[in-house]
Amino acid sequence: MKNYFEELEKKLKENINFEEIIFVDNSHLHTHHKSFIPGKLHLHLKIKSKFLKSLSYIDSQRMIMKVLKEDLKTKIHALEITIDK
Repeated sequence: MKNYFEELEKKLKENINFEEIIFVDNSHLHTHHKSFIPGKLHLHLKIKSKFLKSLSYIDSQRMIMKVLKEDLKTKIHALEITIDK
């Protein structure tokens, strides 16, 4: 899992200026949900970025989602994003 998070961090770093990033895997909290798909992650992305904070909330969310577009189709079922300055 650590390698996958490093891969996500690299993708984001290539496209977005940020100071710190933390991935929290919350998949274990969703195993009993009807829509749970084994192998697909429920992630909470905590990112510290003055750049993203300078954008509107919607634009910053869109930028992150665009970078992770393929991962959202294949490996990520749900993505919660928290942006701090």
